[in-house]
Amino acid sequence: MILATYRQIRSAVSLLNSDHVRKTCSEPPVIGLVAATPAGYAAMEDFLIPAAVSHERRVELMEYVHRAGDPGAPENVEVVLFEAGMPCPRPCFVWYPDDPGRTMQEILEKRQDLAIALSRFFLAFRKPVVDGIVQGVCRENGLFALATALPNVIPSVFELPWAVGEFASDTAFITLNQVRMAFLIAAATGKKIGFSEQSTEVASILMAALGWRAIARELAGKIPLGGGLIAKGAIAYAGTFVIGKGLERVNNGRRPLTRVERDEAFREGLEKGRAIAQDATDAPPAEA
Repeated sequence: MILATYRQIRSAVSLLNSDHVRKTCSEPPVIGLVAATPAGYAAMEDFLIPAAVSHERRVELMEYVHRAGDPGAPENVEVVLFEAGMPCPRPCFVWYPDDPGRTMQEILEKRQDLAIALSRFFLAFRKPVVDGIVQGVCRENGLFALATALPNVIPSVFELPWAVGEFASDTAFITLNQVRMAFLIAAATGKKIGFSEQSTEVASILMAALGWRAIARELAGKIPLGGGLIAKGAIAYAGTFVIGKGLERVNNGRRPLTRVERDEAFREGLEKGRAIAQDATDAPPAEA
């Protein structure tokens, strides 16, 4: 059984191509700024390229940030920010100096296609983008674990980025999605992307795969989360959540999670996964 599952995981991972992730963030997005005063322009520039960025890197990135009316500014830009208080035509965005999180949220909601590139090159977007990657992949894995046990209860499972029928086990899918998450987090944090470039992270995910399978089997009937089905989805979410938090730490140049921090992350992931699994199992079945 272990050997068969390992072969399934290797086969699934072989389908994953890091080139697609690289293409989403090969160049910084071009950003246009519109403000009423020089101070307004300076505030938006400091938001996009904060003081923590080196002078050399700031000079590089300023090639992609243009004030309205600047000589040589490109005709087409991906994102336009207007200073708060100025008329802001759609599809432009308002820069809220007292609530920059609102500005980032609105941009990321409307321009999801730029999320990885914005995070890779503009530090302000890094945390919300990485958090979104981790939460998204955790949710996918939790729902997939449920779908393999009770397919009719989650009609939205086919919205996942992989074809369900191609995987012989939920472990293979979940592992593949965790490796994909490693690629996305590396891309979003400005690191190199790919199997050889991330060999340590990928090896850790592959080695953990069978361990998570064993834990899920042992705990599914013991965790008081409302039944074995909900526990299965919650554990898939929690295992992915721990890996995501660890990848975030390492890619941001911080020390790995301690044992205590991993346990805390697992408990947090269980609660989040339980809520998602409960919502999914409470949903009406898909129509035939």
